[in-house]
Amino acid sequence: MDRLTSMAVFAKVADLGSFTAAAKELRISPTMIGKHIRFLEERLGSQLINRSTRRQSLTELGRSYLDHCKRLLEEAEAGDALVEEAMSAPRGKLRVATSVAFGSYSLAPALVRFMKIYPEVTVDLVLSDKMVDLLEEGLDAAIRVGTLTDSTMMSRALSPYTGVVCAAPSYLAERGTPAHPHDLAGHECLRYPGWSDGQRWTFLGPDGEIHVDVKSRLTMNSTFAIRYAALAGAGIVLMRDELLAGDIAAGRLKVLLPDYRTQSRARQILWPKHRKMTPKLRALIDFVVETYG
Repeated sequence: MDRLTSMAVFAKVADLGSFTAAAKELRISPTMIGKHIRFLEERLGSQLINRSTRRQSLTELGRSYLDHCKRLLEEAEAGDALVEEAMSAPRGKLRVATSVAFGSYSLAPALVRFMKIYPEVTVDLVLSDKMVDLLEEGLDAAIRVGTLTDSTMMSRALSPYTGVVCAAPSYLAERGTPAHPHDLAGHECLRYPGWSDGQRWTFLGPDGEIHVDVKSRLTMNSTFAIRYAALAGAGIVLMRDELLAGDIAAGRLKVLLPDYRTQSRARQILWPKHRKMTPKLRALIDFVVETYG
């Protein structure tokens, strides 16, 4: 048997916790999984996995050997990627995740340009406002707002997320125009329940940093719904400026508090640290950084 293949099988069994799950993932029989494990154990002269009728667990030697296997497999993947990158143009399918609003309004049109540049690449754009797991969902990359805390991910910085405070003229005619961020406490503010800011909005202005706890009688889990509610005069909205630029230019929404900046948040493109850097993924990362960097 090929030792590198057997190491890959062993690593998969260790990650998934059972021969059956690894067999399903690798699309081979549980019997063949067992042969690969026995091949390694006979070669090493020691047991790597404790087997029982209910579960499998790594021996102490198995845990140490797993670390070496993963490093060797990563180096092999990196070597393959270097050869592929040198010999191959970007081709194949990419799965990319981002938020519903940004993906619909900005990234989808940008990807049309990307696919014209790389005609052999296809893209599956996954739009969700929930935090998706790239590894579990089989995603190649994601564009997210916020600080990276996942050590299994690599990232490159994009331009920060900046918001603008707006309201419809009809709302302002009824409730008045706030002159200072603290005035927002007396207004209806439209809020997305999943935003990390929550009910506290932060501003930077002549008098430094200001935090305001806003009231939200109407919360919606859709950025598009919040925009339409703001256009209908439901309240004041804090949203990414590029999503409201057309409404502002047409006079459907009026920018408020022009002397105060909203707090910007980091934005980045992420991809799994141990995912092979293929030409198609490298092309996507470079394109996104060039477009939004």
